[in-house]
Amino acid sequence: MPLVAAAVCPHPPLIVPELAGAAAPELDDLRAACDAAVARLLTAEPEVILLVGGGPETRIFGSADAGTLRGYGLDRPVRLWKIACSGAEVLPLSLTIGAWLVGRTRTELPRLARSVAVDAPAAECVDLGAALSAGSEGRTAVLAMGDGSACRGVKAPGYDDPRAQAYDDGVARALADADAEALLGLDPVLSAELGVAGRAPWQVLAGAVRAAGGDWRGDLGYHQAPYGVAYFVACWERVQR
Repeated sequence: MPLVAAAVCPHPPLIVPELAGAAAPELDDLRAACDAAVARLLTAEPEVILLVGGGPETRIFGSADAGTLRGYGLDRPVRLWKIACSGAEVLPLSLTIGAWLVGRTRTELPRLARSVAVDAPAAECVDLGAALSAGSEGRTAVLAMGDGSACRGVKAPGYDDPRAQAYDDGVARALADADAEALLGLDPVLSAELGVAGRAPWQVLAGAVRAAGGDWRGDLGYHQAPYGVAYFVACWERVQR
């Protein structure tokens, strides 16, 4: 099957050291975990890396497209892959940070990017994941970008919500166990109420893995909420028989 490996990473802008400034060391552990997860994707020897992240709409991006962190204080484009005049700064934040993480590896592998509407129904996410899996012509590694709840404490962006801890713990278990069905069971309404940015991308990943078939194992490398937002880093790998 073309889908050979997957990873999940969050997309806080402050993971970029130039944006964090003196606070950059606060996310050193998260940055290292993300770097390790992306490096692990490359050990599966993919022929292409597919980035999936939430955005205002579901759409396909070109290989020359870029994202920008200008709104956060860094006036520099973050390119997905190719440098060409036909590209535009259109990547949503999730894919911008994903492109930044992949770019840190210096890999020359082709990169594709797809956004999924953050409010897309689960069935739509499953269908998108299945289509991405079926449309892969070469060995593909998926990098799914998304944050967990934004309600972990009174200083969290969404303030404190007693439901957030259980929700995030469930996501952590699903990622650790490579449990696609558990991810597909995440409630879109509750996810939205908790400010979860990763629900739709995780369900796209789950749909792709379900369509690819076979057995998968997971490894949860990071699960913390340093700023009241839950961040997860995980790797999924196909079990060889």
